[in-house]
This record gives sequence, C-alpha cells and structure tokens, in this order.
Amino acid sequence: MVSNHTTVTYFILLGLTNRPELQPLLFVMTLLIYVVTLVGNLGMISLIAIDFQLQTPMYFFLVNLSVVDLCYSSVFAPRMLVNFLVENKTISYSACIAQHFSFVVFVTTEGFLLAVMAYDRYLAICSPLLYTALMPRKVCVWLVAGSYLGGLLNSLVHTCGLLQLSFCGPNAINHYFCDTNPLLQLTCSDRRINEVLLVTLSGLIAMSTLLFVIASYLSILLSMLSMSSTSRHKAFSTCASHLTAVTLFYGPVSLSHVQPSSKYLLEREKISAVFYTLVVPMLNPLIYSLRNKEVKNALRRAIRLKEAISKHGKNSIKGNNQSLRDT
Repeated sequence: MVSNHTTVTYFILLGLTNRPELQPLLFVMTLLIYVVTLVGNLGMISLIAIDFQLQTPMYFFLVNLSVVDLCYSSVFAPRMLVNFLVENKTISYSACIAQHFSFVVFVTTEGFLLAVMAYDRYLAICSPLLYTALMPRKVCVWLVAGSYLGGLLNSLVHTCGLLQLSFCGPNAINHYFCDTNPLLQLTCSDRRINEVLLVTLSGLIAMSTLLFVIASYLSILLSMLSMSSTSRHKAFSTCASHLTAVTLFYGPVSLSHVQPSSKYLLEREKISAVFYTLVVPMLNPLIYSLRNKEVKNALRRAIRLKEAISKHGKNSIKGNNQSLRDT
C-alpha cells in the first residue's frame, strides 16, 4: 500500500518556535537550565555519597532520582542547544527512535521512583519502630531496580510499536524532540493500536502511581493528627519537598501522555513538555536541598571539611618551606 511512497530516513525537528529572533534567548535559557540541572544533580549525588549521615533509604532513593533527572535532561538539552544554532535541524530515523526510547524509559522510571519515595515516607512516619526492618538495603535496591525495569518495559512496548509503523512523508516533527504523539501523527500506517497502548499504559502507570502517592500521604496525614506539634512539623517538612516534586511532575506529564493524538493540542504539549523534560530535573535537587535541614547540614559539613583540608594543606606547605629554610 505504501510502495509508491519514499520511506523516511530522517526527521526535521521544528523546535519550540519558528521565530528566529527568539532563538538566541531560548538558547541562553536552555543552556542555563541545563547547567543548573547538571550542577544540582551531580552535587546532590556527591553530597549524599560522601556524607555518612545521609546513608539512609530516603537518600538512596533521592540519589537514584538525581541520576534519572541527570540522564533525562541529557536526552533533550544537548540536541536542543545545537538546533538553536544551526539551520539544519534534522535527526536520523534511528536517532529519533533512540531518543524516544530513552525518553520513555526515564519518564516512566521517575514516576515509579516518586511512588517508591512516597511509600518510604509512609513507612518512616506511620511505622517508625519497624522502619529499619521493613526497609533494609536489599528491599531498597529491589524497589529501585523494579522502577528501572518498569520504565524499560513500558518503553519497549511503545518503541516496538513505533518500529512497526511506516513513515513515508511528511517528516517534519513540530516539536523539539521525538515524542510519541507527534510521531504517530506522521505515520502513514494504521496507528489505532499504538494510540490505545499509549493511552492505556501511560494512563494506567500515571494514575496507579499517583493514586499510590495520594493513598500514602492520606495515611501519613491521619498519622500526623495523633503526633505532637514538634513531630508533626518534622514529618511535614520531610514530606513537603516530595509533594512539591510530585505535583510538578505529574501535572505536565498527565496533560501530554494520557490523551489520544486526535485530541492532541500541540502548543499546550510543548509548554507542558518544557516543564517535565527541562524544568523539573532542574528543580528537584533545589527543592530537596532548600527544604531539607539534613541536606543543608550535610552541605555545611562538606564545606567545613573542605576548608579544614585546605587549611591543613596550607599549613603543611608552610611547614615544609620552613624546614627547607632551616636546612
């Protein structure tokens, strides 16, 4: 049926806007966001790795969230930065499929990790005496591995579905990355099965993980009612950061990936996509560091340790110089 058409070997990413005068501003903003994302997430990973007092399940999950955010933003930002500077905004078919695969892996894994972190907070607040027994290192590793596995399986389903479709023109993707809905709009094959899979799987994962988070925090809220004011404030402070991250993530993702392409509004999708692909990975380490006393204290300890090492090194150099002069 498509023998009279030319098979697409590359796509053209039209980007956020076709207005040339906005390209330099968007380049600077994207570069700034990406640099802050790299510094923030690498800093969070390093701080948790070197501070013994942060070797708890909560921060183990936070390290993996930072790893996902780091990889997640790197799927989009580098190519976006290049496309702001060049006229030829093409991406090969294989690179487009690889970008789509990576995107779905990390966006799904992040959703599962946020649900796991909610479960961790539920156990820590509602069952503090059993928390150590219920959340040993082995269980933490299995929960994180399950999150990655869930992301991988979901991505394989959608990506394999795309590989079954024919793309025979046009090849212009009115987006800044190879998202599922824009690709489905370009296919010359029957896309109904892909749309059903997209809405069903994405909707099921998004709703189930979100409902799990809501159920966890409703249980936490009921438990907090019987706490003292000091304990209640401490519990709330540890949950506020996670609730903020959940809200920022699930809102834009739900707008983008639980609707069929027939109801797909491109401009709204672009705006929501900027939030969950670029802004959220940048904000997560800031949210967890600015609202978390343990992270702030760990940062102070790291700074004092660095200053002490630097001072000791200078004193050692002075001592060696004095010994040389005495000799």
